Amino acid sequence: MKIRESGMPEETYWETFFDPQFIFSRLQFDNTIEDAVEFGSGYGTFTIPAAKIIKGKLFALDIDEEMIRLLNEKILDKNLSNIIVSQIDFVKEKTELDDNSVDYVMLFNILHAEEPAALLREAFRILKDGGKAGIIHWNYSEETPRGPSLEIRPKPEQCIEWLQTAGFKIASGVIQLQPYHYGIIGVKKT
Repeated sequence: MKIRESGMPEETYWETFFDPQFIFSRLQFDNTIEDAVEFGSGYGTFTIPAAKIIKGKLFALDIDEEMIRLLNEKILDKNLSNIIVSQIDFVKEKTELDDNSVDYVMLFNILHAEEPAALLREAFRILKDGGKAGIIHWNYSEETPRGPSLEIRPKPEQCIEWLQTAGFKIASGVIQLQPYHYGIIGVKKT
């Protein structure tokens, strides 16, 4: 099941909205992480730089066949061996990863899904104790040049509530990722 309103614009336009290194630094994504997962890898905007930071494997998940093809081309071009790409409907089928198996889950611009709580429960399931879920989403504003409609775009308070309902402790307040995004970090503490 594709995430509603998840159509991707042209890649060069899409990438103008993000500074992955800045976002990673604000969301505690660093070289202490062994294995990580990205829900909705898309063009690999975050996948490629994330794989260069972590010690272990990066599981890049997406449902879109074209996004998977493009990401696999980039991985070959950059000669990266620690990215495992899976074309999977992680909304319906979950991730197929083991319980307590990864240190970090990236949920970037994806919680406008029909069932965001289900995505967060799956993130909680696969995270090791002490593992983190990093969330970014478009600011709740008509001023953003992209993003899902405001009717389904989550506010930061909603994301915090969903994280807590899924069992996460909030490790940060709302992190401003100007000009268009905010971030939140949830930690799995059992």
